[in-house]
Amino acid sequence: MRVMKVFLPVLFGLALASSAEAQTVKIGYIDSQAILDQDPSARTAQQQFEASLATYQAEVQQMGADLQTLIEQYDQQQAMLSDEAKANREEEIRLKQTQYQQRISELEQQASVRQAELVEPVMERITAVIEEIRAEGSYSMIFDVAAQGIISADPALDLTAEVVRRLQAAFSPANSGNTGQG
Repeated sequence: MRVMKVFLPVLFGLALASSAEAQTVKIGYIDSQAILDQDPSARTAQQQFEASLATYQAEVQQMGADLQTLIEQYDQQQAMLSDEAKANREEEIRLKQTQYQQRISELEQQASVRQAELVEPVMERITAVIEEIRAEGSYSMIFDVAAQGIISADPALDLTAEVVRRLQAAFSPANSGNTGQG
């Protein structure tokens, strides 16, 4: 009983201390999609990716056109070809179709790798700015509203504009050569 008299006030004190500490938790949130839409380096990376993609698409379109021409020529000449010539042309078409499909797969992989190369430094910059804001503002947590984990939030907690402002300031014309890569 005597132990309980000593233990309960200590337990109550700890509960109050942890309750007071819990009240000092500072939370903010960002909208990563809005940040990506407004970050100049993200737009630059997207433009570079689209340029790479255009090159890949042009190659695929040319290969597709060549394959289509080969098929059309075969269709036009089929009646005049011997069985052996038909078999050879059909094999040539199958080979070209296989090469076409393989090249599409290769280009899709290259596009994926290129996108990752371009996105990584952008995401590192954004994460660094968010971490800087978190540390400066003594935020315990910063959530991403675009991740759809937040149902409702006080707009005063939204740090998106601050992240965008800092990213744009870092990407000003004087710093345009600075891509955030050391």
